[in-house]
Amino acid sequence: TFLLGLPPHPRRMLYLSVLVAFAACNAPPVPLDDILIEKTFVPEQCVRAVKVGDYVRYHYNGMFPDGKKFDSSYDRGSTYNVFVGKKQLIQGMDKALVGMCINERRLVKIPPHLAYGKQGYGDIIPPDSILHFDVLLLDVWNPEDGVQINTYHTPSTCSRKVEVSDYVRYHYNGTLLDGTLFDSSHTRMRTYDTYVGIGWLIAGMDQGLLGMCVGERRIITMPPSLGYGENGDGSDIPGQASLVFDVILLDLHNPRDGITVTNQKVPESCTRKSIAGDFVRYHYNGSLLDGTFFDSSYSRNRTYDTYVGRGYVIAGMDEGLIGVCVGERRTITIPPHLAYGEEGTGTKIPGSAVLVFDVHIIDFHNPSDNTQITVTYKPETCDKQAKKGDFVKYHYNASLMDGTDIDSTHNYGKTYDIVLGANQVVPGMEDGLMNMCVGEKRHVVIPPHLGYGERGVTDEVPGSAVLVFDIELIDMEEGLPEGYMFIWNDDVSPDLFSEMDKNDDKQVEPSEFTDYILRQVNDGKGRLAPGFDPYRIIDNMFSNQDRNGDGKITEAEFKLKADEAAAHDEL
Repeated sequence: TFLLGLPPHPRRMLYLSVLVAFAACNAPPVPLDDILIEKTFVPEQCVRAVKVGDYVRYHYNGMFPDGKKFDSSYDRGSTYNVFVGKKQLIQGMDKALVGMCINERRLVKIPPHLAYGKQGYGDIIPPDSILHFDVLLLDVWNPEDGVQINTYHTPSTCSRKVEVSDYVRYHYNGTLLDGTLFDSSHTRMRTYDTYVGIGWLIAGMDQGLLGMCVGERRIITMPPSLGYGENGDGSDIPGQASLVFDVILLDLHNPRDGITVTNQKVPESCTRKSIAGDFVRYHYNGSLLDGTFFDSSYSRNRTYDTYVGRGYVIAGMDEGLIGVCVGERRTITIPPHLAYGEEGTGTKIPGSAVLVFDVHIIDFHNPSDNTQITVTYKPETCDKQAKKGDFVKYHYNASLMDGTDIDSTHNYGKTYDIVLGANQVVPGMEDGLMNMCVGEKRHVVIPPHLGYGERGVTDEVPGSAVLVFDIELIDMEEGLPEGYMFIWNDDVSPDLFSEMDKNDDKQVEPSEFTDYILRQVNDGKGRLAPGFDPYRIIDNMFSNQDRNGDGKITEAEFKLKADEAAAHDEL
């Protein structure tokens, strides 16, 4: 129309448009000299691209230019697996796959001379057909590949690395190279536990775990030759699949391991070390090798108390507590065969777990121990020494073996007063005070069986605690001979009964008896046993004389101690 110089007309323009469209639809396809590639999806990261000689696994839909599908790996339910560049594919596909990344998607157009040419392919692909392939690359590896390791977290300390024949506990996520998850120990909430390097694992994992530290995280990638090979595992892992394991190592030991003791902090003064048969009180924090906490005596606010070397605790702890000093701190690492073994405890401690105990020794003793007495000061003059029955007054500072203060008489501003041998203090203190001089100072260590025993004193002295006393004898009053609560300083009056019987009624009332004895004491003629309530002593003396228990003493009932057939604490 324009060429004829006619003005444009809407009807003529519409007719022209239809003719152009018709021509375009019926024009023969433009011949391709080479393949055309359209990248329909490219992943953000491409850690590896296909090279000639690589083996690939991919899905595809094969179509003609009009969109008609002639083949599909999806329909068969399995990837197409093949070497690239080895003439195992049509030439155009061999070229199209080179350079692809995992999870990359390409629309590939292949001319006939790079496809099935003039021959076509049976009844499926006509001669001289242009082919379109929608390709998704899922896997790539090379026969020369070995295990690839990418460590992305390394712990700050690594005292030991996995070696052949070690037993390890680890968590993992297992995926195919395209990210498809096929297994995970995390979902089972249980570590995978196994020996390394002796064929219990697929070869790639056997290699990939070597050299790991506890707490290390690494990605282990392996070709199928080191994984499940041509056949896969029969379910989740297809044949010829590369495998990727994201691993964190939680535990590591060897069956030949013994306990290890580290981080020892020994006090400057250590006069004694624990031996088998000792009873030990200690605090501890217990954790797994990866730092997972499982128990603590501190949280219970109570030490753990046990005999050592006698099988009362796990074998590793039995060994680890031998040779310790009071106040010592140490870390004891125990392999499972010396702890809770393959079964664990069922809740907090998993099977085959290495245990780590941070231990603080509070005290220990042996059932055969006696009171330990160290004289820290003794006066030059020491004429009288404390003995059974003496009334002694002393100051003390009391503590536990770890230095924890218990009590002190200095806090109250007065001495502690007792009668030796009267069971007024623990047996160990009786031992510690015996044969002391006034002014003497002693350091006394009392084992629990001579102290407060297994029960201790509520809120003051823990059960089975060794006690430490620093004592000073301030004063001492000599006691009476054993068996006596009253003695005469002078000769006994022959008219003793008459002197007591003030009203001369031939019987002595309690008040008469009490007044008489107190008067003798006050006049220096007699002595009551020191350290006891004098009225209780006198009441006891009266009761012993009142033979018939009528509350009165007759002359027939009255006898001196020397006249008694059986000894009494009386006159």
